[in-house]
Amino acid sequence: MTQNKTTLPSIINNLELDHSPLMDSIICKVEVDLVGWLADLSGGKGWEVASDNAFEQYVTFFLRKENNYAEITLFNGGFAQVELNEQIIFYGDLLAVKNKSAQMNYYALQSGEKIIMH
Repeated sequence: MTQNKTTLPSIINNLELDHSPLMDSIICKVEVDLVGWLADLSGGKGWEVASDNAFEQYVTFFLRKENNYAEITLFNGGFAQVELNEQIIFYGDLLAVKNKSAQMNYYALQSGEKIIMH
């Protein structure tokens, strides 16, 4: 049986690594494919984003398809509300439900670079 030995200098070198990138501020964003999500919810493709309005706590998107219209409101806390022809068809946490059109991504605050989490 062989035994691996770690020398004291290699342990010290590992402790001296620069860990400052781990302490940078990170922004967490939920990104949504609005057209794809509405197609899944409504059962029909062909939706187009007509306009959007941004407010301090949420963003509202207006979509249309032929004689149908939809309003998707995305709140800063990760919740969403979807209205289709004035009927609410979704209200809840985007990530708590099985939703292939929404995903959580992380970005470095200062550089804006996407961070891959393992």
